[in-house]
Amino acid sequence: MNLLRHCWQLTRLDRPIGILLLLWPTLMALWIAAEGVPDAQILLIFVAGVVLMRSAGCAINDFADRHVDGQVWRTENRPLATGKLRPWHAVMVFIILTLMAFLLVLQLNQLTIQLSLVAVLLAFCYPFMKRYTYFPQLVLGMAFGWAIPMAFAAQTSSVPAIAWLLFVANIVWTIVYDTFYAMADRFDDLQAGVKSTAILFGSQDRLIQAGLQGVFLLLMLLVGWQLSFNALFYLAIVIVSALFGYQQWLIRDREPKACLQAFLNNNYVGAVLFFAVVAHYAFAG
Repeated sequence: MNLLRHCWQLTRLDRPIGILLLLWPTLMALWIAAEGVPDAQILLIFVAGVVLMRSAGCAINDFADRHVDGQVWRTENRPLATGKLRPWHAVMVFIILTLMAFLLVLQLNQLTIQLSLVAVLLAFCYPFMKRYTYFPQLVLGMAFGWAIPMAFAAQTSSVPAIAWLLFVANIVWTIVYDTFYAMADRFDDLQAGVKSTAILFGSQDRLIQAGLQGVFLLLMLLVGWQLSFNALFYLAIVIVSALFGYQQWLIRDREPKACLQAFLNNNYVGAVLFFAVVAHYAFAG
């Protein structure tokens, strides 16, 4: 029973924010690809896949950070850092969950299956990037966003240009919210020798973050224009702009807990945009 409880903590199922941040753009892609009526089986497969792959990603992340997490205030109580689980436990959890997700994908078309192999590679590589580059958030954005071309492939057997535009927008958004996350750990990461965009941006972090937020808004406006979305979507953009403003206010003093709050606030960004897309197709007829 203790093993299951520790594995639950390892996969962060007790903290579903990562699932939600991955789920919103995935659902948005499915709704757009299906023009508001996604196939029920495909929808269920992708929702389950999001949970499985995010959980698998957490397991391999903790394996990669097993010598670092104990030095960071926010992660010092994770199961591998405390010794409640061994490194091989994390590897096995990653393999099992990834295989489960792949079994789900096998029910979809050949293009989606091929794209899923890239998803596994990105999920595995991301945790190790913080050793070699100041842009691990870029790789995380690619990993979190790869469900977008997969969703289009599953629903339409193709990956149109709009899917790649959404993919790029999601990368920018991921860099924004994960930089907030990294800002909370910046001091400890510097001591541990871990790299991140928060460290790279330094004292210019708020300005660069604001610029990235602006780029994301412009990309989403372009998505709305290309898809001829109705006024509800543009109202959502206004709401997201206000949320971004609130996030900037939260990080004004770069206080770690406030930076985490700014990170968490991005759940509302994803939810607002997704439900605006749902509303567009619901009222389109």
